[in-house]
Amino acid sequence: MYKIGKQLSEAAEELEKIKNIPKETFIRAICDSIAGAYRKKMKLLSSDSINVQYDEESGEIGVFVPKTVVIDVADVAREIGLSEAKEYIPDVVEGEILELDVTPEDFAEFGRIAASTAKQIMTQRIREAEKLNLREEFKQKQYSTMVGTVKRIEYTVRGQPNIVVDLGNFDVNIPLRLQVSRENYRVGNRIRIYIQEYKEDRRVPMIIGSHVHEDLVRELFEIEVPEIEDGTVEIKSIAREAGQRTKIAVTSASEEIDPVGACIGARGSRIQNVLSELRNEKIDIVRYSEDPVDFISNALSPAEILTVALFSDDAGKRAEVSVSSDQLSLAIGRGGQNVRLAAKLTGWKIDIKEAQAAAVVAANDSAEAAVTSEEDLEEASL
Repeated sequence: MYKIGKQLSEAAEELEKIKNIPKETFIRAICDSIAGAYRKKMKLLSSDSINVQYDEESGEIGVFVPKTVVIDVADVAREIGLSEAKEYIPDVVEGEILELDVTPEDFAEFGRIAASTAKQIMTQRIREAEKLNLREEFKQKQYSTMVGTVKRIEYTVRGQPNIVVDLGNFDVNIPLRLQVSRENYRVGNRIRIYIQEYKEDRRVPMIIGSHVHEDLVRELFEIEVPEIEDGTVEIKSIAREAGQRTKIAVTSASEEIDPVGACIGARGSRIQNVLSELRNEKIDIVRYSEDPVDFISNALSPAEILTVALFSDDAGKRAEVSVSSDQLSLAIGRGGQNVRLAAKLTGWKIDIKEAQAAAVVAANDSAEAAVTSEEDLEEASL
């Protein structure tokens, strides 16, 4: 046995605090690396048994290998002479297998190549433990939101920023496509993110987080609105263009509760907290309805809608909405954002038309129907 003291236990405890790798895992990795170094030095096969043990109480580590008792030793790594074996066990006989302590007086005796092998084994075991921890953390946190701190900003070979967020036990990476375009990310900033994906197709596995996911908005409302948390008010759907605008459809099973008012709060206190968290991203809270006409009209808020015509064909569900000329730009929104979010919120493809144009189309349709009727009458008289 080799006396190394308490340093190994202390190092294992420190690693457990920093990287959440169990103490026993680290010590086992050290023992396996020593076994690998001994196997390399003695030119043993992977099938050859080597037992390395660490006694935490005494602070001693030992290397033990089975050796067969023989008359004439041909392989010192696997055999021991009968006369030498009798020094350990006087009544030992030829053919018995003894597990012997072969711990070197100085591990430097293993040599540079063996030491390099030990380092590789230990590094691999620790990396595997880190990967396992990360995978388990992801399983527990997937599809949830967490609050962390921006740890650093890395740049890819294409110059795209990758935000690394410290969540305590693990880090989460936010690639450019999942970042809010207008957000100014700085190291040390507090940030709430959605745990979205686990990637293991690279040397270092990573957890991918999103800062643009709709469920970030959902959880913020669940935190701020007790009626949502207890199920009195339900969020039916969310449509979001992160950093710019979000529409959220809510309803309540109780006629005594106004779901929109519950989300806004007295003097806007509840929604204001959500807005602060989202850096004043614009939020429209609309009333959900089972009637598609009402729901589409509400979703296009704040525009005032005149009529909604519904169509269902091979292309899917489509709604033609007419508005007055002064409401047209409001219904469409800047860059088509309002109608785009309304379509996503309701699940209907929405076409916005000015009331006058809609009336002309309707008149043309009526005229075509009239002509057809006259032709039918002429054919009938013939």
